[in-house]
Amino acid sequence: MSKENLFGKTLTELKGICAELKLPSFTAKQLSEWLYKKEIFTIDEMTNISKKNRDLLSANFQVGLVASLKVDKSIDGTKKYLFPTKGNNYIETAMIPDKDRKTVCVSSQVGCKMACLFCMTGRQGFQNNLTAGEIVNQYRSIDEWQNITNIVYMGMGEPFDNLDEVMKSIEILTSEWGYSLSPKRITVSTIGIIPAMKKFLENSTCHLAVSMHTPFDEERKSLMPVESVYPIKDVVNEIKKFDFGLQRRVSFEYIMFKGVNDTMSHVNELSKLLNGVRCRINLIRFHPIPDSTLQGSDEETLLKFKETLNNKGVFTTIRSSRGEDIFAACGLLSTIELVKNQEKDY
Repeated sequence: MSKENLFGKTLTELKGICAELKLPSFTAKQLSEWLYKKEIFTIDEMTNISKKNRDLLSANFQVGLVASLKVDKSIDGTKKYLFPTKGNNYIETAMIPDKDRKTVCVSSQVGCKMACLFCMTGRQGFQNNLTAGEIVNQYRSIDEWQNITNIVYMGMGEPFDNLDEVMKSIEILTSEWGYSLSPKRITVSTIGIIPAMKKFLENSTCHLAVSMHTPFDEERKSLMPVESVYPIKDVVNEIKKFDFGLQRRVSFEYIMFKGVNDTMSHVNELSKLLNGVRCRINLIRFHPIPDSTLQGSDEETLLKFKETLNNKGVFTTIRSSRGEDIFAACGLLSTIELVKNQEKDY
């Protein structure tokens, strides 16, 4: 019988386990200290819990940390970690260094249902949701975890399609009994699932990033099928209703595709759509994926697009491309590993 993981449990859940096993109530706080404040891998290492109580816990539970299977390192310092998940599947986690910052980009699902035209993960289809433990494990089990300054939920999957586990993972990362990270150091990205986005905005103080990629409805439908269900205009209108305050950011991700979404008509529509929203647009160079007709915009177009938006009062930056020599595009590394695994079965 497989044992249940303690890693990934909230303090409330740990209290429930202790009550069920008739352990002292303070044991839950001791467990959270061992799980999230110290570097241990087994219950036996929890030395301030009695041997009898450790044995009770060990009968049905394990710590449950999972090491990466593979690490690729780019010439620019970016690292991509490959983690195993149930069902012989894989997820990717990227560590991106930048001057005094180290950002970890975590996955929230194995595969993705959203089928965005430009995303390799979407081609894998959807396998399953990650648990809060599997999400937080990506932070805790990379070499640099103690020096990470920022966390972004921009890896494989749509975070708001797995909202409950994503919110639980944020609770573990930000709570005093967990890793005590500032919510202002965490950004969650979405393609715009409005009901889940509203819950996130109301129950979290983390930053929000919205994958936009074009302001035009029909064009966005061709790139992102979700537009048929949650139009970008409705997403922006919901954001306009919410008071972000001065400490919380909303940004819009915009991958630049040559001849598709990089014209002055796109600039004009973006400035109209985002009028009144205190936000930033992050322009992103397209990382090519196999068998795609999409191409990235050239540098001249990228710079002109950015400058024109800034001149119109829409704060716009160009995100640096990182890790291009190590399958940087989301989903490439895990797809390669998945194909290798499938080939072994034939």
